[in-house]
Parts: sequence; C-alpha cells; structure tokens
Amino acid sequence: MERSRPDDRRRRGPSPWRRPFLFWRTFAMEPLPKLLEASAALHRHLCPRQVLGIRMGLLAGKALGMDLPQHDKRLLTIVETDGCASDGIAVATNCWVGRRTMRVEDYGKVAATFVDTADGRAVRIIPRPDARALARDFAPRARNKWEAMLQGYQRMPDETLLSMQPVRLATTVEAILGRAGWRAACEACGEEILNGREIQRRDITLCRACAGESYYRPETPVELSFAFLPAEAG
Repeated sequence: MERSRPDDRRRRGPSPWRRPFLFWRTFAMEPLPKLLEASAALHRHLCPRQVLGIRMGLLAGKALGMDLPQHDKRLLTIVETDGCASDGIAVATNCWVGRRTMRVEDYGKVAATFVDTADGRAVRIIPRPDARALARDFAPRARNKWEAMLQGYQRMPDETLLSMQPVRLATTVEAILGRAGWRAACEACGEEILNGREIQRRDITLCRACAGESYYRPETPVELSFAFLPAEAG
C-alpha cells in the first residue's frame, strides 16, 4: 500500500480513519480476569455471553485507541440486544444506560457499535459465526458445550473469536444523545420531556406518546387535549 507523504496529508487534512485498525497501541486497560470478576458479581454468576461482551469491549478499546473502562463519557456504545452480553460490554467499557453512554437498539443480535464521540470513528463488533464451534479447541477439558464456551471465549485470540468492521452511523451522535439538560412540557398530557425529545406539531409541543408513537395504551381512557394529532403532510 502506498503511503501518503507528509505534505499530502497536510493538503488533504486530517482523517479520522488514518490511525485505526492496522496496528495496536498498548493501553492501561483492566485485565480480563478482573473484568470477568466484576461482571460475575453483577450477575451473581459468569456466563459465555458476559465473556463475549467483555472481549468485545476490550477489542473496541484497542481498535479506537482508548483506555477502557473509561473515566469520562467519550465512548458511546450502541448494543443490539439486552441481557448478559450487554452487561459484559458495560463492565469492560464503563458505558451504561444510566450514564447516557449506552443505547439499546434491539435487533436481537450479540453485536455492538462503539463510537468515539471525539472524532466520529466507530467500529461494529460481533462474534464470529464459528466461534461457538471453535471454543472446544481452546477448552479441551470442558465437561460440556456450555463450559467449553465459557472457558474457550476467554482464551481465543481476538481474530478467532470476533469480527470487526469500521462503520458510520446513520444519524449523528448529537441526534442520538439529544440535548442534555433540556426540558420541555407536553402540552397534551403535561408530563416533562427531557433531552430534547419533544415533537412539534402545528406549533404544539408533544411527547412522543401523545404524538402517536406510544409503546403503551392506558387501560382507562385519558382525555388529552391534543393527543394523537395526525402528522402534517410533507
């Protein structure tokens, strides 16, 4: 691969993809056993998907050049399922829903996209399709398939266990995070709306539920002045 000369790089300007995935730097990340212990304490047991989540988080730190678990909110993680793998990722990265550094897009997949909010670089990491079958090779004394995955996932090299690709988000980080500290009141139900998630319909401020995007329906009818207004054409 031909490398750009220094003067070429200056002309083109910095690119967030010029330092990513061809080599690793060494960072003071927590060792795997300590993270496994922390995840097991959270769940009161350790399972294969927790191990996968931790390994995914550690690989993201290497790829993005970040010291994880983070002590700030620079890393944003978007997980594609809830459950054990997501908790493993949270322990490895210190990204949590409550800290507004983790989002759940429930695609039913053990997969996650890790976003460096400082420069927009992102990687999506998944277990390799054959990882489950290969786990036995790394845990020959395992008593069953479950134990083989539990032990094997801890020992397998990154390139055997996981698959990673650079990605770009379909929406901006700013849109995902919203407006921290912003508050509004729904003019229909009166409930408070945080982080800029209100919707404007005909100059009326509505929450998503009153705008027709509710995931629930009240069992007893509630009279709302402007609820479920149709979206404006165009």
